[in-house]
Amino acid sequence: MSQEFGIREEEYASKLDFSLWRRLWVYIRPYKAWVIQLCITNSLLAIGETAIPLLTKYAIDTLLYGGTKGQVWLYFAAVVGLALSLCGCLFIFMRRAGRIENYVSYDIRKACFDHLQDLSFSYYDKTPVGFIMARMTSDTLRLAETIAWSLVDILWASLRIISALVAMLWLNFSITMWVILVIPPLALVTRYFHSRIFRIQRRVRRTNSRITHAYNESIMGAVTTKSLVREDQNLNEFSQITDAMFKDSFLAAKYNAVFRPIIVTLGAIGTALALWRGGLMVLDGVIWFGTISAFATYSMQFFEPMHDLSHIFTEMHMAQASAERLFTLLDTEPSVRDTEESIVRDGDTFSHKKENWVPIRGEVQFEHVNFSYLADQPVLKDFNLSVKAGQTIALVGQTGSGKSTIVNLLCRFYEPTSGRILIDGEDYRNHSQLWLQSNLGYVLQSPHLFSGTIADNIRYADPSATDEQVEAAARLVSAHDFISKLENGYQTQVGEGGNRLSTGQKQLISFARAVLHDPPLFILDEATSSIDTETEQLIQQAINATLKNRTNFIVAHRLSTIRSADLILVLQHGEVVEQGTHEELLALKGYYYTLHNHQLLQEQQEALINGR
Repeated sequence: MSQEFGIREEEYASKLDFSLWRRLWVYIRPYKAWVIQLCITNSLLAIGETAIPLLTKYAIDTLLYGGTKGQVWLYFAAVVGLALSLCGCLFIFMRRAGRIENYVSYDIRKACFDHLQDLSFSYYDKTPVGFIMARMTSDTLRLAETIAWSLVDILWASLRIISALVAMLWLNFSITMWVILVIPPLALVTRYFHSRIFRIQRRVRRTNSRITHAYNESIMGAVTTKSLVREDQNLNEFSQITDAMFKDSFLAAKYNAVFRPIIVTLGAIGTALALWRGGLMVLDGVIWFGTISAFATYSMQFFEPMHDLSHIFTEMHMAQASAERLFTLLDTEPSVRDTEESIVRDGDTFSHKKENWVPIRGEVQFEHVNFSYLADQPVLKDFNLSVKAGQTIALVGQTGSGKSTIVNLLCRFYEPTSGRILIDGEDYRNHSQLWLQSNLGYVLQSPHLFSGTIADNIRYADPSATDEQVEAAARLVSAHDFISKLENGYQTQVGEGGNRLSTGQKQLISFARAVLHDPPLFILDEATSSIDTETEQLIQQAINATLKNRTNFIVAHRLSTIRSADLILVLQHGEVVEQGTHEELLALKGYYYTLHNHQLLQEQQEALINGR
């Protein structure tokens, strides 16, 4: 495993794995007719190119030694007809190969994207976005290009070699034996350079994934970079990766620069041997001069495709690495899986059966729940909780205490290592994830907005919502006032990730989105931890409006948002150390009491500073 720069990259097979290429047939099968056309046109191209030296031989041996005008016209018609036929075959080949490349690329990307929608939350926790993007873009493109062009070119190159060899043997066996004397050293040279170029190109592909990852992190963290004045350090770190890419690419180019002339030289030696032996035979009157001319062409047609085949197999090795990466993604099993019974009843990610969904009242129970991300590092220990429908539960504790883990388990982004979670008295694993997550509302500490308008983002969970319903949801969470003051109102573009809006504005829009969705279970994950006090008041109004008539879990940073909670759980190291209402916990004068007084002092200091 490669662990450079903290990024994990897989190591793959060093030899061609034909079982892997057979798996790709599922993406080729829909275009089988086009593939057959490619094979036919490629075969005709190879055979047609073999016929050209024979026509040249005919012209030299016949027309130059007393040929008739009729024979000249016949030769002209044959050459023109052959040229037009080859052009037609080449046109069909280019057209079909281009279509296969685009369609196969589309199908692979769609399959990967569909599978990504089905993968569990844990996959995105562990896999860098840049690596996923590299598989969806460059790996997919390389694989599609290889399927459309390289695989068929193997047929073309092989037929060209065989056709040239058969033609040479037919013309003269003795001269042909001199030509093929070059094959053993050619094979040794090809093997030597091919193995080295292949290893270097693999390093290039791994480095390319790291570059994509670095690009993604640089773009996503632009604000942090500028605020910490990290441009120089980032450039230095990125330069290390690109320098490695440059050195490997340059080394591969050097090997190719040496390899190609050697192949050309060996081919030229083969041609020279043919001309030498054939010249002696011409002088002895054994063969005609046209035969030597044909041999000169056939020897080049014989050796040229060998270099092409070497290049194609190198491309196949690289495409195989891409295929392995893609199949690694496609073969990744979701860590959370639905039972067959629940899928049949409730549907799956892409096929909803809402008519069979049982309505959720909102009762939640955690029964002896244990959970760990790593086997020897428990996060939750024997966690028990019983929540009635309509209650609000607040989770308080230090980072790593298990707050987010509890809500992630409730959302079934993960499942308990042991124990059960019940929704309305039934184990939630008896239903599909789709059923549960369609009944959830989740507002994050850093809410994500999608590119589009404010209205588009509010109606994201319900595309059929009318403009009146969108506005009503915004009014309910106190978002309408700031939206109406924008130049384009609800049609204002939010920018990528909502970067044209403030954090508080994005929060209010996410609350409006949740209200429009109207879920029976609602989760609020530290939604007021990174906003000012004035905006917090608006957010608090949004919280009050959103929490009505539903079961709520609040991961709290600012305790002012949870004073009215029905139950507050204080967590430390995955265990509940205190629980009760706000007043009950203050009376205990424990951890919660200390935390409350500390935050109260901070708020008073902020108020004094702002009042000066």
